Amino acid sequence: MADDLAWTAPPAGLLRPGPDFDLATFDRASTPGFDGGKADGKALTAERGLLMSELQERLFAEGRSGGERSVLLVLQGLDTAGKGGIVRHVMGMVDPQGIDLHSFGVPTEEEKRHNYLWRIRRALPRPGRIGVFDRSHYEDVLVARVDQLVEEEVWRRRYAEINRFERTVTSRGTTIVKVALMVSKQEQGLRLLERLDRPDKHWKYNPSDVATRKKWDDYQEAYSDVLARTNTDIAPWHVIPADKKWYARLAVTELVTQALIDLDPRWPRPRWRVATQVAALLRTMDPENVPTDDERSETVEDSLADEREFAEAVAGATPSAAPAPEKGSGGSEDARSDGKNDKKKDKKKDKKKDSKKKDKKKDGKKKGGKKSDKK
Repeated sequence: MADDLAWTAPPAGLLRPGPDFDLATFDRASTPGFDGGKADGKALTAERGLLMSELQERLFAEGRSGGERSVLLVLQGLDTAGKGGIVRHVMGMVDPQGIDLHSFGVPTEEEKRHNYLWRIRRALPRPGRIGVFDRSHYEDVLVARVDQLVEEEVWRRRYAEINRFERTVTSRGTTIVKVALMVSKQEQGLRLLERLDRPDKHWKYNPSDVATRKKWDDYQEAYSDVLARTNTDIAPWHVIPADKKWYARLAVTELVTQALIDLDPRWPRPRWRVATQVAALLRTMDPENVPTDDERSETVEDSLADEREFAEAVAGATPSAAPAPEKGSGGSEDARSDGKNDKKKDKKKDKKKDSKKKDKKKDGKKKGGKKSDKK
């Protein structure tokens, strides 16, 4: 089934919010870029999961052999948005030894004695791993803001601090995939009610969930600012409709898989001679238990066939061309955290206009000299 299905557009570009993005009108029950239904989505998720697992194993092997690269999946969303389901159903498709999972709740007493990014730095993924943050440093510009845990000037300053922090993290070899799972208020209410109706779900419920729900509008405003001010080119946000759990899981699977494809992890080359080690090993084995040359050649052929199949899977999952960015999409390094980049762009436009006017006044003369060229 999944062989006949594909994204109508790469979600990495499709789900990235542009400057005109409006969270208030965002359809949280939609399935952007995917025309299939639930069964189709689950089938494609499973198919991509196999590829994601293969890529993750290669990244893990690279890390074990001295590589420094890693991936960090940041999951943000209100209660019942599906963060736990992503961890279980998406990251559950890969080898758990290659996953560094961390959940960030209320800071401990030790954590409170440090800067809010202290506990985040300590939880960054090790080389070769896929790190998963179930909630993250963004709690310090969401909960801290809505519940007024710090002064406004403090949480406003954190946008730029987070951008700098993420820039440093990526410069050290970590690819950051940021996901905002957006569930509708109605769907959240239904999911909370289910937790109350089902005894096996009571452990998931917290009376504070209702208190948080009453601050819905405040949280939506806070999320809007986060998306506008921390959506950078080196660590872009992806806003995923979360009313349909199967779609959210499919979208995250695709985003992580594409991030790994972009890294293109390879099997590391051994630092020893294979033939020498084969000879040494054979001397320790009973000759009767040693496979024949034909059997060993068949093993090699099977390996090569697996590599060809893997290459075909990667090619099938790789967009034929880079997606056209959403109108106005693509953050800046500071993601308009203080408007400086927009001002710089305006100044450049003004300079170009002035230059064109000066050129016209020269009535067809040559643009005259180095000074004019510099302009």
